[in-house]
Amino acid sequence: MALEGSRRQRRGQIYVALAAVAWSSAGVLQRQLTLDTSTQVFGRALFAGVALLGFVAVVERGRVVEAFRSVGLAGVAVALCVATASGSFIAALNHTSVARVLFILAISPVLAALLARVTLGEPLTRRTVVAMALALAGVALMLGAPGEGSLAGDGLSFLAALAFALMIVITRWRHDVSMAPATCLSQAILVVAFLPFASPGEIGGADVAWLAALGVGQIGLGFALLTVGARLIPAAQVGLITLLEVVLGPLWVWLALDERPTTLTLVGGAIVIAAIAIQTRQAPPSEPDDQRALPAPH
Repeated sequence: MALEGSRRQRRGQIYVALAAVAWSSAGVLQRQLTLDTSTQVFGRALFAGVALLGFVAVVERGRVVEAFRSVGLAGVAVALCVATASGSFIAALNHTSVARVLFILAISPVLAALLARVTLGEPLTRRTVVAMALALAGVALMLGAPGEGSLAGDGLSFLAALAFALMIVITRWRHDVSMAPATCLSQAILVVAFLPFASPGEIGGADVAWLAALGVGQIGLGFALLTVGARLIPAAQVGLITLLEVVLGPLWVWLALDERPTTLTLVGGAIVIAAIAIQTRQAPPSEPDDQRALPAPH
């Protein structure tokens, strides 16, 4: 039994790590597109929605309508949050560096802890307060990096982080919300919202391939791997392992496209990662499980 438990944990760790690798490809894939922002968001969401719909159909054994009905109003709220985070994420990548976007987005678990305190009355532990202070210091350092950021890019990154944090709080409040249909619904919302502003006729063959890689691979495959892996290991481990996305995302664009973040951005990002590692490490028995991070595709 101990050996089987160890194997299950190892499989879970591998699946979650592969999910983080899939998510980390967003920046380098988005940099290949030659489309405007609205068309990027629309195309990515279209492919992601189809992929996630197929995933829901498989997981729910064909009971797709029942799966979507089961999410309720809380699921719709989660879908709106994920849609906001996903759209803001792609838009932010068009205004600033991949590293800066991912490092700012990484503060979501800390923002979630603060929102949970205000809305759900969850206590703020000393560990969470330390993580908040470190994360704010790291972000402040990044914002002071000259010549790399922009008001639009930073603002959209913060909006994505806030929407992601709100999604975490809602799922803490309503544990019965099924993330698969809600995430699929979020992509449908993006398709409807951005279609009037998109230019589908301008999507060429190469762009179709990159959008498919973003939608099916980066979101669809990443979410499927996370769903399988998260069932096999504790939530704290999931939160820590998914930090690979924040580390690998800037690395891919650095190696492939020579997009080098400034020293202040790297130092600030390292501080943010340390803060989230503190926030998401295994909670002592005296601390509630809700202090752990809950990752989700953006």
